Amino acid sequence: MSTLNLTLTGAEVLLPENGLIPTDLFLADGVIQADATGRPIDLSGYLVLPGIIDLHGDGFERHIAPRRGAMKQMDEGLLSVEAELAANGITTAVLAQFYSWEGGVRGPAFAGQVFDAIAAVKGRVVTDLVPQLRFETHMLYDYAGLPEKIAAWQVPYVVFNDHLPHDRLAEGRKPPRLTGQALKAGRNPDKHFEMLLSMHARSAEVPPALDDLCAVLTGQGVRMGSHDDATSQTRADWRARGAHISEFPETLEAAEAAHSTGGHIVLGSPNVVRGGSHKGNVSALDLITMGLCDALASDYHYPSPRRAALMLAKSGLMDLAGAWALVSTGPARVLGLTDRGTLAPGKRADLTILDKSTHRVAATMAGGRISYMTGDIAARFFN
Repeated sequence: MSTLNLTLTGAEVLLPENGLIPTDLFLADGVIQADATGRPIDLSGYLVLPGIIDLHGDGFERHIAPRRGAMKQMDEGLLSVEAELAANGITTAVLAQFYSWEGGVRGPAFAGQVFDAIAAVKGRVVTDLVPQLRFETHMLYDYAGLPEKIAAWQVPYVVFNDHLPHDRLAEGRKPPRLTGQALKAGRNPDKHFEMLLSMHARSAEVPPALDDLCAVLTGQGVRMGSHDDATSQTRADWRARGAHISEFPETLEAAEAAHSTGGHIVLGSPNVVRGGSHKGNVSALDLITMGLCDALASDYHYPSPRRAALMLAKSGLMDLAGAWALVSTGPARVLGLTDRGTLAPGKRADLTILDKSTHRVAATMAGGRISYMTGDIAARFFN
């Protein structure tokens, strides 16, 4: 696929050593160059920043399943997802797909369709789409075949979570919204409740099964993380299994445990934009202030990474370089992507270009190719 050979002039560019400065940026063959190349493009009035790397987002669900049974062509849904990602300056996106007893769009069969569709559209999209599997830990009957499925689906990143309502199940009480959840999964509500009770009753079998499963996935080179850690012991257990990424820790205790043992902490950018967790968990702003954040992710709202980074810089809590690193350099480090995350020679030409006055996304480039462009900036490129 062809890439653009360009010299971007007149813009303020966020460089790894110098911060945001007026300078030229050279692009050729999909990477950033050290010397001038290609035709000049005047980007006066714009900011050129490293492309946003979104570590965890499930906002794509509304594109591929807007209503139950409505989306038959999943490829088309993913192409729509990419358009939204690019419009929000995202150049690498981890698509977080559930593999859950909840069924429906979170069920195992649907997960397979999503991962097959991601593989099918890779040659037709500019944004780098990375599949992530979110596995519900109490699905013991799925453990045996899971590594083979993960390999077949080309999933490089697995995160473990447990959404069973254990407190209610321990009391033999039905959880809220059980009937609606069961019908969405295509199950009789009574059978659904029996399934939940059965999974809860086997909780003691889960830790040793996880030990074995994680050992196999580690051998396959799969990157692993945990979701919603609540205690230091929970984080220690996951770290012992090789799951070094802590997504959205719920408490300061869990975040400190992750940090003290060299783990990566991923927080939700909507938490930053909103000023707190919608579930009453620890504030992302507080954790960032304490240095307990390696990266910000979109979670369920693709505009939020850009907005969160800009809000952190505007508040004075961090300078722009530090704030933007949470959506670029930091995520690249968490994912082990050494070819992107900064605007340095030899790195992928992944750019988020913002209007300097409004800070809206004017253009996005991934691997030296334009994935999004709007408004007046188009005239700069095509005149």
